[in-house]
Amino acid sequence: MRLWITGSTGLIGRHLAPAAEEAGWRLGRLVRKEPVRAGEAFWDPAAGRLDEEALGRVDALVHLAGASISGGRWTAARKRLIMESRVKGTALLAECLAQRPPGVWISASGVHIYGHQGDAWVTEESPAEGEGFLAEVCRAWEAATEPARRAGWRVVRLRLGVVLAAGGGALPLMALPFRLGVGGRIGGGRQFLSWISIEDAVGAILHLLQDDRFEGPVNACSPEPATNLEFTKALARILRRPALVSVPAAAVRALLGQMGEELILHSLRVRPERLLAGGYLFRRPRLELALRAALGRA
Repeated sequence: MRLWITGSTGLIGRHLAPAAEEAGWRLGRLVRKEPVRAGEAFWDPAAGRLDEEALGRVDALVHLAGASISGGRWTAARKRLIMESRVKGTALLAECLAQRPPGVWISASGVHIYGHQGDAWVTEESPAEGEGFLAEVCRAWEAATEPARRAGWRVVRLRLGVVLAAGGGALPLMALPFRLGVGGRIGGGRQFLSWISIEDAVGAILHLLQDDRFEGPVNACSPEPATNLEFTKALARILRRPALVSVPAAAVRALLGQMGEELILHSLRVRPERLLAGGYLFRRPRLELALRAALGRA
């Protein structure tokens, strides 16, 4: 069976690729530069270009590509890049897949589709009607998969939490203030963070590829979300650094604007109901174990 991956050099992709090969998939990579090895096909989502002949047969596709949402303040140009990098690429893939025999397509999305929810628990049954830029991005991102779904593809919309991994993603940035001795809670510290270990992000994707019962939205996050205060205490304990600084919410808004509001101050207490009901066993459901593994402090 042939599995193609976009974003294979990104945080999840570079862990998923070897795990998928070990699980028996014949791996192909969609790349945005001239292919230099077997199993690569060229695509340029911004220009709407995709080498469909080189792509060949597609039994399964995992689509992870998209511009970073934390690469700097959200200027108008940055927001346009974030939106277009997801919607254009997804629409291009959907059009291509709709012309091929149906298979399974796992297309990344995010838990931010639910918007700020305070202390309320959120599952896949909750309305995906959140307010804010990221919620808009996720809705447009997921909607772009529709042509493939209508053509008979089993489309899984993978609503990812914050992925905890060494060497990339949000964790190194989150850990830096603690390493410098200036870490601490942000705002009131009561806002929930829905997170997932890199091992479970990969494990969940492989599980979803194999199990035909899964379709539509699937929350990919630990069943044990943490408040900012809980996350702060765990990180300080593992790094053996103080957590004495408290950053006011107003300072976050002043420094980072809308990006800080939505990524740091919004509260999302998300439960992966469908993964749990579908028999997925989390490798690292507890925050401290996931952080220790990611930070090399196990």
